[in-house]
Amino acid sequence: MNDKQYDVAVIGGGPAGYPAAIRAAQLGLSAVCIDDWKNEQGVRLFGGTCLNVGCIPSKALLESSELFHRAETEFSVHGIKVGGLGLDVAAMQSRKAGIVQQLTSGIEALFKAAGVTGIKGRGKLLAGNKIEVKTDGGVETISATHVVLATGSVPVELPMAKFDGKRIVDSTGALAFTSVPKRLGVIGAGVIGLELGSVWGRLGSEVVILEALDTFLYMVDQQIAKEALRHLKKQGLDIRLGAKVTAATVQGDVVKVGYESGGAAQALEFDALVVAVGRRPYTTGAFAPDVPLQLDKRGFIDVDAHCRTSVPNVWAIGDVVRGPMLAHKGTEEGVMVAELIAGHVAEMNYKTVPSVIYTAPEIAWVGQTEAEVQKTGRPYKVGTFPFAVNGRAKGMQQAIGLVKLIADSEHDDILGVHIVGPVAGELIAEAVLAMEFQASAEDLQRTIHAHPTLSEALHEAALAADKRAIHAINR
Repeated sequence: MNDKQYDVAVIGGGPAGYPAAIRAAQLGLSAVCIDDWKNEQGVRLFGGTCLNVGCIPSKALLESSELFHRAETEFSVHGIKVGGLGLDVAAMQSRKAGIVQQLTSGIEALFKAAGVTGIKGRGKLLAGNKIEVKTDGGVETISATHVVLATGSVPVELPMAKFDGKRIVDSTGALAFTSVPKRLGVIGAGVIGLELGSVWGRLGSEVVILEALDTFLYMVDQQIAKEALRHLKKQGLDIRLGAKVTAATVQGDVVKVGYESGGAAQALEFDALVVAVGRRPYTTGAFAPDVPLQLDKRGFIDVDAHCRTSVPNVWAIGDVVRGPMLAHKGTEEGVMVAELIAGHVAEMNYKTVPSVIYTAPEIAWVGQTEAEVQKTGRPYKVGTFPFAVNGRAKGMQQAIGLVKLIADSEHDDILGVHIVGPVAGELIAEAVLAMEFQASAEDLQRTIHAHPTLSEALHEAALAADKRAIHAINR
Protein backbone atom coordinates (compact mmCIF):
# COMPACT_ATOMS: atom_id res chain seq x y z
CA MET A 1 0.00 0.00 0.00
CA ASN A 2 2.98 2.31 0.53
CA ASP A 3 2.94 5.14 -2.08
CA LYS A 4 0.04 3.48 -3.89
CA GLN A 5 -1.79 5.73 -6.35
CA TYR A 6 -5.59 6.08 -6.31
CA ASP A 7 -7.94 8.06 -8.48
CA VAL A 8 -9.89 9.22 -5.42
CA ALA A 9 -8.92 9.28 -1.75
CA VAL A 10 -11.56 10.19 0.82
CA ILE A 11 -10.48 11.28 4.30
CA GLY A 12 -13.44 10.55 6.58
CA GLY A 13 -15.75 7.55 6.59
CA GLY A 14 -19.01 9.10 7.80
CA PRO A 15 -22.25 9.61 5.85
CA ALA A 16 -20.53 12.07 3.51
CA GLY A 17 -17.24 10.23 3.01
CA TYR A 18 -18.15 6.59 2.55
CA PRO A 19 -20.87 7.24 -0.09
CA ALA A 20 -18.36 9.39 -2.01
CA ALA A 21 -15.90 6.50 -2.09
CA ILE A 22 -18.56 3.96 -3.06
CA ARG A 23 -19.97 6.12 -5.85
CA ALA A 24 -16.47 6.79 -7.20
CA ALA A 25 -15.80 3.03 -7.33
CA GLN A 26 -19.16 2.41 -9.01
CA LEU A 27 -18.02 4.79 -11.75
CA GLY A 28 -14.84 2.81 -12.37
CA LEU A 29 -12.41 4.88 -10.33
CA SER A 30 -9.95 3.40 -7.87
CA ALA A 31 -11.06 4.68 -4.47
CA VAL A 32 -9.78 4.54 -0.91
CA CYS A 33 -11.61 5.71 2.22
CA ILE A 34 -9.57 6.51 5.34
CA ASP A 35 -11.19 6.90 8.75
CA ASP A 36 -9.92 7.08 12.32
CA TRP A 37 -13.17 6.78 14.28
CA LYS A 38 -12.77 4.80 17.50
CA ASN A 39 -15.47 3.60 19.86
CA GLU A 40 -15.14 3.52 23.65
CA GLN A 41 -13.27 0.21 23.43
CA GLY A 42 -10.73 1.73 21.02
CA VAL A 43 -12.02 -0.26 18.05
CA ARG A 44 -11.90 1.63 14.74
CA LEU A 45 -15.19 1.67 12.84
CA PHE A 46 -16.49 3.33 9.70
CA GLY A 47 -19.67 5.39 9.82
CA GLY A 48 -18.53 8.51 11.63
CA THR A 49 -20.61 10.36 14.20
CA CYS A 50 -23.91 9.58 12.47
CA LEU A 51 -23.78 5.81 12.65
CA ASN A 52 -21.75 5.49 15.84
CA VAL A 53 -22.94 8.20 18.24
CA GLY A 54 -25.43 10.35 16.35
CA CYS A 55 -28.33 9.76 14.00
CA ILE A 56 -28.65 5.99 14.38
CA PRO A 57 -28.17 5.40 18.12
CA SER A 58 -30.28 8.43 19.02
CA LYS A 59 -33.17 7.19 16.90
CA ALA A 60 -32.88 3.74 18.45
CA LEU A 61 -33.22 5.22 21.94
CA LEU A 62 -35.97 7.59 20.81
CA GLU A 63 -37.97 4.61 19.55
CA SER A 64 -37.42 2.59 22.72
CA SER A 65 -38.30 5.49 24.99
CA GLU A 66 -41.41 6.38 23.00
CA LEU A 67 -42.69 2.80 23.20
CA PHE A 68 -42.14 2.84 26.97
CA HIS A 69 -43.91 6.19 27.29
CA ARG A 70 -46.85 5.04 25.17
CA ALA A 71 -47.16 1.83 27.18
CA GLU A 72 -47.35 3.98 30.33
CA THR A 73 -49.75 6.63 29.05
CA GLU A 74 -51.59 5.44 25.95
CA PHE A 75 -52.01 1.68 25.74
CA SER A 76 -55.03 1.70 28.05
CA VAL A 77 -56.89 3.92 25.57
CA HIS A 78 -56.48 1.15 23.02
CA GLY A 79 -57.88 -1.36 25.48
CA ILE A 80 -54.46 -2.86 26.16
CA LYS A 81 -53.80 -3.55 29.81
CA VAL A 82 -50.15 -3.65 30.82
CA GLY A 83 -49.22 -4.85 34.27
CA GLY A 84 -45.88 -4.60 36.01
CA LEU A 85 -44.35 -2.33 33.40
CA GLY A 86 -40.61 -2.19 33.93
CA LEU A 87 -37.62 -0.37 32.50
CA ASP A 88 -34.33 -2.03 31.51
CA VAL A 89 -31.93 0.69 30.40
CA ALA A 90 -29.13 -1.84 29.87
CA ALA A 91 -31.28 -3.77 27.40
CA MET A 92 -32.12 -0.54 25.56
CA GLN A 93 -28.45 0.33 25.33
CA SER A 94 -27.59 -3.19 24.18
CA ARG A 95 -30.21 -3.03 21.42
CA LYS A 96 -28.85 0.36 20.35
CA ALA A 97 -25.29 -0.98 20.27
CA GLY A 98 -26.38 -3.98 18.20
CA ILE A 99 -27.98 -1.76 15.57
CA VAL A 100 -24.85 0.40 15.41
CA GLN A 101 -22.62 -2.66 15.06
CA GLN A 102 -24.72 -4.09 12.23
CA LEU A 103 -24.68 -0.85 10.26
CA THR A 104 -21.02 0.02 10.77
CA SER A 105 -19.86 -3.47 9.80
CA GLY A 106 -22.19 -3.25 6.83
CA ILE A 107 -20.10 -0.39 5.43
CA GLU A 108 -17.09 -2.67 5.11
CA ALA A 109 -19.26 -5.15 3.21
CA LEU A 110 -20.37 -2.35 0.89
CA PHE A 111 -16.74 -1.35 0.34
CA LYS A 112 -15.84 -4.90 -0.57
CA ALA A 113 -18.74 -5.21 -2.99
CA ALA A 114 -17.94 -1.89 -4.70
CA GLY A 115 -14.18 -2.36 -4.75
CA VAL A 116 -13.32 0.41 -2.30
CA THR A 117 -10.17 0.10 -0.22
CA GLY A 118 -10.99 0.90 3.39
CA ILE A 119 -8.16 1.99 5.69
CA LYS A 120 -8.69 2.34 9.42
CA GLY A 121 -6.25 5.05 10.37
CA ARG A 122 -5.75 8.80 10.55
CA GLY A 123 -5.42 10.52 7.19
CA LYS A 124 -3.68 13.86 6.69
CA LEU A 125 -3.55 15.72 3.39
CA LEU A 126 -0.05 16.76 2.38
CA ALA A 127 1.08 18.97 -0.47
CA GLY A 128 0.87 17.45 -3.93
CA ASN A 129 -2.22 15.38 -3.09
CA LYS A 130 -0.27 12.95 -0.99
CA ILE A 131 -1.84 11.57 2.16
CA GLU A 132 -0.07 10.54 5.31
CA VAL A 133 -1.90 7.64 6.94
CA LYS A 134 -1.22 6.65 10.53
CA THR A 135 -2.47 3.16 11.37
CA ASP A 136 -1.80 0.75 14.20
CA GLY A 137 0.93 -0.67 11.97
CA GLY A 138 2.79 2.61 11.50
CA VAL A 139 2.86 5.54 9.09
CA GLU A 140 2.38 5.17 5.35
CA THR A 141 1.92 7.49 2.41
CA ILE A 142 -0.49 7.20 -0.48
CA SER A 143 -1.18 9.44 -3.46
CA ALA A 144 -4.42 10.36 -5.19
CA THR A 145 -5.42 12.35 -8.23
CA HIS A 146 -8.38 13.71 -6.30
CA VAL A 147 -8.77 14.08 -2.53
CA VAL A 148 -12.11 14.51 -0.78
CA LEU A 149 -12.12 15.89 2.77
CA ALA A 150 -15.06 14.63 4.81
CA THR A 151 -13.80 14.97 8.38
CA GLY A 152 -17.15 15.95 9.88
CA SER A 153 -17.88 17.90 13.04
CA VAL A 154 -17.63 17.72 16.82
CA PRO A 155 -19.82 19.08 19.64
CA VAL A 156 -19.28 22.68 20.73
CA GLU A 157 -17.99 22.94 24.30
CA LEU A 158 -18.95 25.91 26.44
CA PRO A 159 -16.17 27.57 28.48
CA MET A 160 -18.41 27.73 31.55
CA ALA A 161 -19.58 24.11 31.20
CA LYS A 162 -16.57 21.96 30.35
CA PHE A 163 -17.22 18.30 29.59
CA ASP A 164 -16.10 15.90 32.29
CA GLY A 165 -17.56 12.80 30.60
CA LYS A 166 -19.65 11.87 33.62
CA ARG A 167 -21.82 14.68 34.99
CA ILE A 168 -21.37 17.28 32.24
CA VAL A 169 -21.53 15.53 28.89
CA ASP A 170 -21.96 16.10 25.16
CA SER A 171 -24.46 14.27 22.97
CA THR A 172 -22.26 11.17 22.91
CA GLY A 173 -22.26 10.95 26.69
CA ALA A 174 -26.02 11.55 26.84
CA LEU A 175 -26.58 8.53 24.59
CA ALA A 176 -24.55 6.32 26.91
CA PHE A 177 -26.23 6.86 30.29
CA THR A 178 -26.54 3.51 32.07
CA SER A 179 -29.36 4.73 34.30
CA VAL A 180 -32.05 7.40 34.12
CA PRO A 181 -30.92 10.67 35.73
CA LYS A 182 -33.54 11.87 38.18
CA ARG A 183 -32.89 15.51 37.25
CA LEU A 184 -31.47 16.21 33.81
CA GLY A 185 -30.41 19.61 32.53
CA VAL A 186 -29.96 20.34 28.85
CA ILE A 187 -28.30 23.47 27.50
CA GLY A 188 -29.75 24.20 24.08
CA ALA A 189 -33.27 23.69 22.73
CA GLY A 190 -32.17 22.79 19.24
CA VAL A 191 -32.47 19.49 17.40
CA ILE A 192 -30.03 17.57 19.60
CA GLY A 193 -31.22 19.06 22.88
CA LEU A 194 -34.87 18.34 22.18
CA GLU A 195 -34.24 14.77 21.03
CA LEU A 196 -32.04 13.88 24.00
CA GLY A 197 -34.37 15.63 26.41
CA SER A 198 -37.25 13.63 24.95
CA VAL A 199 -35.42 10.30 25.36
CA TRP A 200 -34.71 10.69 29.05
CA GLY A 201 -37.88 12.64 29.83
CA ARG A 202 -39.99 9.74 28.54
CA LEU A 203 -38.02 7.35 30.72
CA GLY A 204 -38.63 9.36 33.87
CA SER A 205 -36.13 12.22 34.11
CA GLU A 206 -37.25 15.63 35.25
CA VAL A 207 -35.89 17.51 32.24
CA VAL A 208 -35.17 21.24 32.13
CA ILE A 209 -33.98 22.64 28.80
CA LEU A 210 -32.26 26.02 28.95
CA GLU A 211 -32.26 27.99 25.68
CA ALA A 212 -30.43 31.32 25.43
CA LEU A 213 -32.61 32.58 22.56
CA ASP A 214 -36.05 34.05 23.18
CA THR A 215 -37.39 32.32 20.06
CA PHE A 216 -38.08 28.59 20.08
CA LEU A 217 -36.61 26.83 17.03
CA TYR A 218 -35.83 30.08 15.20
CA MET A 219 -35.01 28.16 11.99
CA VAL A 220 -38.47 26.55 11.88
CA ASP A 221 -41.66 28.16 10.59
CA GLN A 222 -42.95 29.83 13.73
CA GLN A 223 -46.52 28.56 13.42
CA ILE A 224 -45.09 25.04 13.45
CA ALA A 225 -42.58 25.86 16.21
CA LYS A 226 -45.27 27.21 18.53
CA GLU A 227 -47.44 24.15 17.95
CA ALA A 228 -44.47 21.88 18.69
CA LEU A 229 -43.56 23.81 21.84
CA ARG A 230 -47.10 23.44 23.17
CA HIS A 231 -47.05 19.67 22.78
CA LEU A 232 -43.52 19.22 24.11
CA LYS A 233 -44.39 21.16 27.24
CA LYS A 234 -47.53 19.05 27.70
CA GLN A 235 -45.26 16.00 27.70
CA GLY A 236 -43.39 17.42 30.69
CA LEU A 237 -40.33 19.02 29.11
CA ASP A 238 -39.57 22.23 31.02
CA ILE A 239 -38.30 24.44 28.18
CA ARG A 240 -37.08 27.83 29.36
CA LEU A 241 -36.39 30.42 26.66
CA GLY A 242 -34.15 33.44 27.18
CA ALA A 243 -32.13 31.45 29.74
CA LYS A 244 -28.42 32.21 29.37
CA VAL A 245 -26.20 29.82 31.28
CA THR A 246 -23.42 31.58 33.18
CA ALA A 247 -21.87 28.74 35.15
CA ALA A 248 -21.93 24.99 35.61
CA THR A 249 -19.92 23.29 38.33
CA VAL A 250 -19.82 19.73 39.58
CA GLN A 251 -20.03 19.41 43.35
CA GLY A 252 -20.05 15.80 44.40
CA ASP A 253 -22.92 14.06 42.65
CA VAL A 254 -24.63 17.31 41.67
CA VAL A 255 -24.20 19.76 38.82
CA LYS A 256 -25.00 23.30 39.90
CA VAL A 257 -26.05 25.54 37.04
CA GLY A 258 -26.41 29.29 37.12
CA TYR A 259 -28.26 31.18 34.44
CA GLU A 260 -29.79 34.59 33.74
CA SER A 261 -33.39 35.05 32.70
CA GLY A 262 -35.26 38.33 32.43
CA GLY A 263 -32.34 40.15 34.01
CA ALA A 264 -32.42 37.99 37.14
CA ALA A 265 -29.92 35.37 38.27
CA GLN A 266 -31.31 31.86 38.64
CA ALA A 267 -29.87 28.57 39.89
CA LEU A 268 -30.71 24.90 39.36
CA GLU A 269 -29.26 21.56 40.43
CA PHE A 270 -29.09 18.45 38.24
CA ASP A 271 -27.79 14.92 38.43
CA ALA A 272 -26.43 15.29 34.90
CA LEU A 273 -26.08 18.12 32.39
CA VAL A 274 -26.08 17.76 28.60
CA VAL A 275 -24.46 20.54 26.57
CA ALA A 276 -26.19 20.59 23.18
CA VAL A 277 -25.46 24.01 21.72
CA GLY A 278 -24.43 22.82 18.29
CA ARG A 279 -21.45 21.37 16.47
CA ARG A 280 -18.37 22.85 14.78
CA PRO A 281 -16.43 21.65 11.74
CA TYR A 282 -13.56 19.33 12.58
CA THR A 283 -10.40 20.03 10.61
CA THR A 284 -7.76 19.46 13.30
CA GLY A 285 -4.87 17.61 11.71
CA ALA A 286 -6.78 17.01 8.47
CA PHE A 287 -4.23 18.84 6.30
CA ALA A 288 -0.67 20.04 6.61
CA PRO A 289 0.11 23.76 7.13
CA ASP A 290 1.58 24.06 3.62
CA VAL A 291 -1.70 22.97 2.00
CA PRO A 292 -3.32 26.34 1.11
CA LEU A 293 -6.92 25.48 1.97
CA GLN A 294 -9.09 28.49 2.78
CA LEU A 295 -11.27 28.45 5.91
CA ASP A 296 -14.03 30.93 6.69
CA LYS A 297 -14.33 32.77 10.02
CA ARG A 298 -16.33 29.90 11.55
CA GLY A 299 -13.76 27.29 10.60
CA PHE A 300 -15.58 25.76 7.63
CA ILE A 301 -13.55 24.86 4.54
CA ASP A 302 -14.39 27.29 1.75
CA VAL A 303 -15.92 25.57 -1.28
CA ASP A 304 -17.88 26.55 -4.36
CA ALA A 305 -21.35 25.30 -5.29
CA HIS A 306 -19.84 21.97 -6.36
CA CYS A 307 -17.69 21.50 -3.22
CA ARG A 308 -14.39 22.39 -4.89
CA THR A 309 -11.84 23.95 -2.53
CA SER A 310 -9.22 26.57 -3.32
CA VAL A 311 -6.70 23.76 -3.98
CA PRO A 312 -6.95 22.03 -7.39
CA ASN A 313 -8.39 18.51 -7.23
CA VAL A 314 -9.18 18.84 -3.53
CA TRP A 315 -12.83 18.72 -2.53
CA ALA A 316 -14.65 19.04 0.79
CA ILE A 317 -18.11 17.78 1.76
CA GLY A 318 -20.49 17.29 4.69
CA ASP A 319 -20.30 19.01 8.06
CA VAL A 320 -16.90 20.49 7.29
CA VAL A 321 -18.40 22.86 4.68
CA ARG A 322 -21.21 25.44 4.59
CA GLY A 323 -24.85 24.48 4.77
CA PRO A 324 -26.87 22.46 7.27
CA MET A 325 -25.04 19.79 9.25
CA LEU A 326 -27.22 16.93 8.06
CA ALA A 327 -26.16 13.41 7.14
CA HIS A 328 -28.29 13.31 3.99
CA LYS A 329 -26.90 16.63 2.80
CA GLY A 330 -23.37 15.25 3.18
CA THR A 331 -24.29 12.02 1.41
CA GLU A 332 -25.62 13.83 -1.64
CA GLU A 333 -22.57 16.10 -1.73
CA GLY A 334 -20.37 13.00 -1.71
CA VAL A 335 -22.27 11.47 -4.60
CA MET A 336 -22.17 14.75 -6.54
CA VAL A 337 -18.42 15.14 -6.08
CA ALA A 338 -17.71 11.54 -7.14
CA GLU A 339 -19.75 12.02 -10.30
CA LEU A 340 -18.02 15.31 -11.11
CA ILE A 341 -14.61 13.68 -10.65
CA ALA A 342 -15.69 10.92 -13.05
CA GLY A 343 -16.60 13.54 -15.66
CA HIS A 344 -20.36 13.42 -15.26
CA VAL A 345 -22.73 16.37 -14.97
CA ALA A 346 -23.90 16.62 -11.37
CA GLU A 347 -25.73 19.20 -9.29
CA MET A 348 -27.21 19.41 -5.82
CA ASN A 349 -30.34 21.39 -5.06
CA TYR A 350 -29.72 22.93 -1.65
CA LYS A 351 -33.20 24.45 -1.68
CA THR A 352 -34.78 21.03 -1.26
CA VAL A 353 -32.74 19.64 1.63
CA PRO A 354 -35.26 18.46 4.25
CA SER A 355 -34.78 18.80 8.00
CA VAL A 356 -36.31 16.61 10.70
CA ILE A 357 -36.47 16.70 14.50
CA TYR A 358 -37.39 13.27 15.83
CA THR A 359 -39.39 14.32 18.85
CA ALA A 360 -42.98 13.20 19.36
CA PRO A 361 -44.62 14.79 17.51
CA GLU A 362 -41.94 14.93 14.86
CA ILE A 363 -41.07 18.24 13.20
CA ALA A 364 -40.05 18.34 9.54
CA TRP A 365 -39.69 20.99 6.89
CA VAL A 366 -38.33 21.81 3.46
CA GLY A 367 -38.04 25.11 1.64
CA GLN A 368 -38.82 28.57 2.98
CA THR A 369 -40.67 29.53 6.13
CA GLU A 370 -43.52 32.02 5.91
CA ALA A 371 -41.30 34.72 7.43
CA GLU A 372 -38.61 34.07 4.80
CA VAL A 373 -41.15 34.31 1.99
CA GLN A 374 -42.49 37.56 3.45
CA LYS A 375 -39.00 39.09 3.36
CA THR A 376 -38.75 38.43 -0.38
CA GLY A 377 -41.92 40.42 -1.06
CA ARG A 378 -43.20 37.58 -3.21
CA PRO A 379 -47.00 37.16 -3.20
CA TYR A 380 -47.93 33.92 -1.50
CA LYS A 381 -50.75 31.81 -0.15
CA VAL A 382 -50.88 29.38 2.75
CA GLY A 383 -52.82 26.20 3.30
CA THR A 384 -52.92 24.34 6.61
CA PHE A 385 -54.57 21.14 7.73
CA PRO A 386 -54.69 19.68 11.26
CA PHE A 387 -54.06 16.03 12.04
CA ALA A 388 -56.91 16.34 14.55
CA VAL A 389 -59.37 15.59 11.74
CA ASN A 390 -57.23 13.02 9.92
CA GLY A 391 -58.78 9.57 10.26
CA ARG A 392 -55.50 7.66 10.20
CA ALA A 393 -53.96 9.93 12.86
CA LYS A 394 -57.00 9.39 15.07
CA GLY A 395 -56.74 5.63 14.68
CA MET A 396 -53.08 5.85 15.70
CA GLN A 397 -53.94 8.01 18.74
CA GLN A 398 -51.59 10.59 17.22
CA ALA A 399 -54.06 13.26 16.10
CA ILE A 400 -51.91 16.27 16.98
CA GLY A 401 -50.09 18.88 14.92
CA LEU A 402 -50.63 20.14 11.40
CA VAL A 403 -49.30 20.43 7.86
CA LYS A 404 -48.57 23.85 6.39
CA LEU A 405 -47.96 24.49 2.70
CA ILE A 406 -46.74 27.81 1.28
CA ALA A 407 -47.07 28.53 -2.44
CA ASP A 408 -46.64 31.45 -4.81
CA SER A 409 -50.10 33.00 -5.18
CA GLU A 410 -49.50 33.97 -8.81
CA HIS A 411 -47.58 31.03 -10.26
CA ASP A 412 -48.56 28.34 -7.73
CA ASP A 413 -44.95 27.17 -7.11
CA ILE A 414 -44.55 25.35 -3.80
CA LEU A 415 -42.17 27.46 -1.71
CA GLY A 416 -42.13 25.48 1.52
CA VAL A 417 -43.83 22.68 3.43
CA HIS A 418 -43.75 22.42 7.21
CA ILE A 419 -45.11 19.60 9.35
CA VAL A 420 -45.47 18.91 13.04
CA GLY A 421 -47.19 15.61 13.68
CA PRO A 422 -46.89 11.83 13.48
CA VAL A 423 -44.01 10.52 11.32
CA ALA A 424 -43.46 13.98 9.86
CA GLY A 425 -39.97 12.86 8.81
CA GLU A 426 -41.50 10.34 6.44
CA LEU A 427 -44.28 12.61 5.18
CA ILE A 428 -41.87 15.39 4.22
CA ALA A 429 -40.40 13.19 1.47
CA GLU A 430 -43.44 13.77 -0.74
CA ALA A 431 -43.01 17.53 -0.37
CA VAL A 432 -39.28 17.27 -1.19
CA LEU A 433 -40.04 15.29 -4.33
CA ALA A 434 -42.73 17.75 -5.36
CA MET A 435 -40.38 20.70 -4.97
CA GLU A 436 -37.52 18.89 -6.70
CA PHE A 437 -39.77 18.43 -9.74
CA GLN A 438 -41.04 22.02 -9.42
CA ALA A 439 -44.59 20.87 -8.79
CA SER A 440 -47.36 23.35 -8.12
CA ALA A 441 -49.88 23.26 -5.29
CA GLU A 442 -52.40 22.16 -7.93
CA ASP A 443 -50.19 19.17 -8.77
CA LEU A 444 -50.49 17.99 -5.18
CA GLN A 445 -54.21 18.76 -5.20
CA ARG A 446 -54.69 16.49 -8.21
CA THR A 447 -52.49 13.69 -6.85
CA ILE A 448 -54.63 10.87 -5.48
CA HIS A 449 -53.70 9.95 -1.92
CA ALA A 450 -54.77 6.65 -0.40
CA HIS A 451 -57.41 6.75 2.31
CA PRO A 452 -57.05 6.60 5.22
CA THR A 453 -53.44 7.77 5.39
CA LEU A 454 -51.47 10.50 7.13
CA SER A 455 -50.38 11.75 3.70
CA GLU A 456 -53.93 12.99 3.12
CA ALA A 457 -53.06 15.86 5.46
CA LEU A 458 -50.54 17.16 2.90
CA HIS A 459 -53.14 16.77 0.16
CA GLU A 460 -55.66 18.74 2.18
CA ALA A 461 -53.13 21.45 3.02
CA ALA A 462 -52.50 21.92 -0.71
CA LEU A 463 -56.26 22.15 -1.27
CA ALA A 464 -56.58 24.62 1.60
CA ALA A 465 -54.10 26.96 -0.08
CA ASP A 466 -56.86 27.62 -2.63
CA LYS A 467 -59.65 27.35 -0.04
CA ARG A 468 -60.65 23.97 -1.45
CA ALA A 469 -60.09 21.72 1.58
CA ILE A 470 -62.75 19.05 1.83
CA HIS A 471 -62.33 17.96 5.43
CA ALA A 472 -61.64 21.29 7.11
CA ILE A 473 -63.26 24.72 7.22
CA ASN A 474 -61.65 26.99 4.61
CA ARG A 475 -60.71 30.41 5.87
